[in-house]
Amino acid sequence: MTKREIEILRELARRKMEIAADPQNEINKKLWTDTNDLKMSIPPIYINEVCWNEMNVNDELTLQTDDPFCRELEDQMRKEIYSWNHFAGNMVVSPYMECPIVVTGDNFGISEDVDIIQTDSTSDVVSRHFHVQIKDEQDICKIKEPRVEIDREKTEQNFSRMQEIFDGVFPVKLTGRRGMWFTPWDNLIRWTGVEPVMYDLIERPEYIDALVSRFVDVSISLMEQYRKLKLWASNNLNQRVGSGGYGYTTALDAPDGLDTGADTRQLWGCGNAQIFSDVSEQMHWEFSLKHEIRWLKQFGLNYYGCCEPLHNKMRILEKIPNLRKVSVSPWCNIEVLRENAKGNYVLSCKPSPAVFATDTFDEQAARRAVRTILEQTRGCSLELIMKDISTVRYQPQKLWRWSEIAREEIDRMYR
Repeated sequence: MTKREIEILRELARRKMEIAADPQNEINKKLWTDTNDLKMSIPPIYINEVCWNEMNVNDELTLQTDDPFCRELEDQMRKEIYSWNHFAGNMVVSPYMECPIVVTGDNFGISEDVDIIQTDSTSDVVSRHFHVQIKDEQDICKIKEPRVEIDREKTEQNFSRMQEIFDGVFPVKLTGRRGMWFTPWDNLIRWTGVEPVMYDLIERPEYIDALVSRFVDVSISLMEQYRKLKLWASNNLNQRVGSGGYGYTTALDAPDGLDTGADTRQLWGCGNAQIFSDVSEQMHWEFSLKHEIRWLKQFGLNYYGCCEPLHNKMRILEKIPNLRKVSVSPWCNIEVLRENAKGNYVLSCKPSPAVFATDTFDEQAARRAVRTILEQTRGCSLELIMKDISTVRYQPQKLWRWSEIAREEIDRMYR
């Protein structure tokens, strides 16, 4: 690191601290807490999974450091500051930086073998063709039990460097794992392929049952190893939960400062089965959810779902212990879901990001989509989540304007 690089990072850190001191952070925190406690007054807005390669304006996202470690920190802070300036929604910005504990061995001994087609060289949104590595019961053993270890040398090196950079500006927190994206089928299809598995649900149910069971077995082993190493950390803060928004709640005994050594019952868990969008409720239960529950029951609160429509599957979702949030994807029938959810859950509502994919931004279409969601969820606790933004056609102002429109529509109905 050079003195110039350190000063660049320190200047960004000063701006981050100014934002963290804004009273709006406390207002936003309360909005999220009330919503997650099923006492929502105003729906909070959260925008993520942004096509950052298309968002740079006036060099706000242009990196000025060269050292790889510095560039990672710079990128993180620039994106956070940019988000606050242009599409904050109900962001909460923390007055510190986190230094994640470095771990090794937290994998299952098999990785995807994939062909990739990329239409935009600056984007990480790609099309994938997975090569099948698991074909039958004999191949299930390729999924290995993890052997998790803390890389203490690398962790200490990172922590020391961050303390040196940010000394006197803001604190650095050494942190563990703030929850985990648990979704067996998002992983399994990378090893089995999608189409073969769809046939196997009918033709080889015993094989599919054994396959999912094995994945959950090794996942629970990973969970326990994290617990023994005191690597779990609270996600009852400005941490995304599942495919939704922040995890602030009074329902978990997990203070913001619980950065290591948490029990999973002090955390939010999550699950989903996105490829089961058109699979029956019974099959969803038999070949995913009944297995996922072995993981989900370990957590104090749970979020379920992502892109799959869940409006006709509430009977099985009700079996999830401590279920608090349900994903409402653009393909959901909101009115049916609202009726079936019976006011017992936060509805994590996601307008379609396709509104950004046209050359000209149709503001009225964007407004109608938000207004429809708000009208159809009247009387429910909900959060408004804009995600999966693959493109804005290099017009970032579309997303900025959408954030304003969403706020206008919420204000129109709730204030």
